[in-house]
Amino acid sequence: MAFPLCSPLTLPFSPSTLKPHFISTHFSLGFTQPRTQGTARSLHLKVQCKSARDCRKGLAHWHDFSATLYLSTTFENGRKKLESLIALIILLVQISSPPPFSGWESWLISPANAVLYSPDTKVPRTGELALRRAIPANTNMKAIQSSLEDISYLLRIPQRKPYGTMESNVKKALKIASDEKDSILASIPADLREKGTTLYTSLIDGKGGLQELLKCIKEQDPDKVSVGLASSLDTVAELELLQAPGLSFLLPEQYLKYPRLTGRGTVELTIERGDGSTFSPEAGGEPRKAGTIQIIVDGYSAPLTAGNFAKLVIDGAYDGARLSCVNQAVITESGLDKNGYSVPLEIMPSGQFEPLYRTTLSVQDGELPVLPLSVYGAVAMAHNEASEDYSSPYQFFFYLYDRRNAGLGGISFDEGQFSVFGYTTVGREILPQIKSGDVIRSAKLIEGQDRLVLPNES
Repeated sequence: MAFPLCSPLTLPFSPSTLKPHFISTHFSLGFTQPRTQGTARSLHLKVQCKSARDCRKGLAHWHDFSATLYLSTTFENGRKKLESLIALIILLVQISSPPPFSGWESWLISPANAVLYSPDTKVPRTGELALRRAIPANTNMKAIQSSLEDISYLLRIPQRKPYGTMESNVKKALKIASDEKDSILASIPADLREKGTTLYTSLIDGKGGLQELLKCIKEQDPDKVSVGLASSLDTVAELELLQAPGLSFLLPEQYLKYPRLTGRGTVELTIERGDGSTFSPEAGGEPRKAGTIQIIVDGYSAPLTAGNFAKLVIDGAYDGARLSCVNQAVITESGLDKNGYSVPLEIMPSGQFEPLYRTTLSVQDGELPVLPLSVYGAVAMAHNEASEDYSSPYQFFFYLYDRRNAGLGGISFDEGQFSVFGYTTVGREILPQIKSGDVIRSAKLIEGQDRLVLPNES
């Protein structure tokens, strides 16, 4: 069957990201003179670029191209050549007609909104990473941390990994640690400086330190690099915690009536099945009638919310509390009979030094919290039933983040709307097994009670 060489062909093309006024581009190919098989012919091409707005107005923008093309009169060869031609046409349109076309302004992404469209927003995806970034430590330690964390992104590159760049990052961290040793140790309170000096030495030359990480990188073994990197970052976090013995900001006077946590705390929950069944074991383990979950509660970024939660735990308010499973969350009962504080919504934006109160963040404008919700096992307070400007005095939930149900950039649609105050660090495998009706048998504050300040003590 002969391929019709004298008929115009129109091919629609639309951008992959649908916007309210997306571009509709039509390729019109006109072949005016048939040729014999294998001969060259001059092709006149007209490309019509029309936006949804222009479509209503009857406007169109045409772009002419000329190309020399070899086409066979047989259908099969002609089809293959046509596919190559279409790819060439799209490339020519990209080169010769860069934005803005009429109507492209709604497709363009402003710098503030780019966070939603980038696949690499560098939002922390684990509780450990989010908590480490939230420590208000010495700027030199933060520079070391940032240089090392970049290696974790480089390790994700498949096949030929950029070990040279990784080596440069470690050497940069070593140089900062060496040049700024006095500044790093001076940021640690005098009574903790001896411990800080030991950790500093371990970071440089100890097992799992930077020098050992450098050797792993030179061996180009990604598994060893990953283990060494985790060890170095753990040491960095320990040093940073010594540099942050309390809050780095003053709370507004009107909020001193609430309990507050002036650092980190650890809460351990023991959860039992409501129907008497067992929790599935980890690899090689035995089925358990009770599951243990540990939460690191962060008072650096959410002192009021964390303080209220810690006080409720100490008071035994969650012992015997029933759990319910709702959309992507495990939530406690309402607790109307409990004596918690209705704390104002408390969210610290990234790059800021103190939380915002009674104010949500606009993720669409590029605002992200220090403690993001978009992490599996994030712990946050529910909203107060009377006003979303306040958190519930008692009800909290575990957020079961699922990237498949997130927005562009992998960010939860509820990001910046709740007071996140901690993350599940032990027992994450228990969370997806929890069913409605399961019970918190006990809740204990196993670390951080000395950092809890009650209103009558202030």
